[in-house]
Amino acid sequence: MSITIAPVSPRDPRAEALLLESHALMGALFPPEENYCLDIDALCAPEITFLGAEENGVLLGCAAIARAEGYAEVKSMFVSPEARGLGLARRLLQHLERTAQAEGIPLLRLETGDKLPAALALYESTGFARRGPFGGYVENSSSLFYEKTL
Repeated sequence: MSITIAPVSPRDPRAEALLLESHALMGALFPPEENYCLDIDALCAPEITFLGAEENGVLLGCAAIARAEGYAEVKSMFVSPEARGLGLARRLLQHLERTAQAEGIPLLRLETGDKLPAALALYESTGFARRGPFGGYVENSSSLFYEKTL
């Protein structure tokens, strides 16, 4: 498997399709007020780096970091169902970590949902630790918050 991970525009039609699939899944699992997906315009902001995992022109997964004061937040982590189990999410996360470290960002944070066992297992197995809400997040019935010192 020859996967490349590189920046891609969220407006790339392949990225848009992945994001729509991700948003549909999140909408099916969580109530709207507990759903923190960034739309395509938000993902195009200058403080965000959006990455795609691609093989032979097919975009199989995506992830982003959104820079904030003193940390960066992992956003839009998604792997297409047909590519799950190949380690792509782990590779995307490692790439985000290297990007943050290269910029001197000391900490990664994220919000995820309690109905995403594979995501929870990934974050916990890669050294993320539970914490309380951060930024503009508030405690709710489904959100879990994590951070990792880089």
